[in-house]
Amino acid sequence: MHIPDGFINGGTSVVAGGLAAGGVAISLKQAGKTLEERQVPIAGLAAAFVFAVQMLNFPVAGGTSGHLLGGVMAAVLVGPWTGALCVTVVLLVQALLFADGGLSALGLNVVNMAFVGAFVGYGIFLAAKRVLPKNRASVSMAAGIAAFTAPMLASVFFTIEYAIGGNGAASIGKVATAMIGVHLLIGIGEGVITALTISAVLASRPDLVYGARGIPRPGHVMLPVPQPVGR
Repeated sequence: MHIPDGFINGGTSVVAGGLAAGGVAISLKQAGKTLEERQVPIAGLAAAFVFAVQMLNFPVAGGTSGHLLGGVMAAVLVGPWTGALCVTVVLLVQALLFADGGLSALGLNVVNMAFVGAFVGYGIFLAAKRVLPKNRASVSMAAGIAAFTAPMLASVFFTIEYAIGGNGAASIGKVATAMIGVHLLIGIGEGVITALTISAVLASRPDLVYGARGIPRPGHVMLPVPQPVGR
């Protein structure tokens, strides 16, 4: 899904760049409040994992490509603010060192892959977790559901951007069909991989999973907080 230089016109790219810069600034501030010191290594590992899975590209249409995103997995592990930063760092490294995505399109790629996955995807994760039983299996399942939807949502965002300022020769309908169709299939793989990854971390260090906060440990009963008796 990396957008190359020139694929979207300058005006749309500038607006997306401003949104990305503002979002990153807010994420940096909020991550400083929510990221615990013991989670820092997990954030590094999440970024490395995202980097690895995003290097596997599938050609789509008009010079674009599709691949796993990893934003939901990072958000569930270390929180949406830090998760967005993890994916943003990966996108920056890819653009600077591997020419995977253009520098002028970096803001577009950050919005589509970092913000949609970490923020919108995490919102879907919370909604799914709310209706599922409060246990570890539900955390993994909710993460898988959110990760399944994230690539399709990102492809929808891309299609909207292409409709606003696309410079490609392909028609909007062709791009939409190709992007959403391919990312529907990618979403299946991403959902499975994300659920398995979260499940593996929960099995060894559930205390490090941001999205599992408030989930009781096996054999642990959460008692209600006693309320003071009014006089």
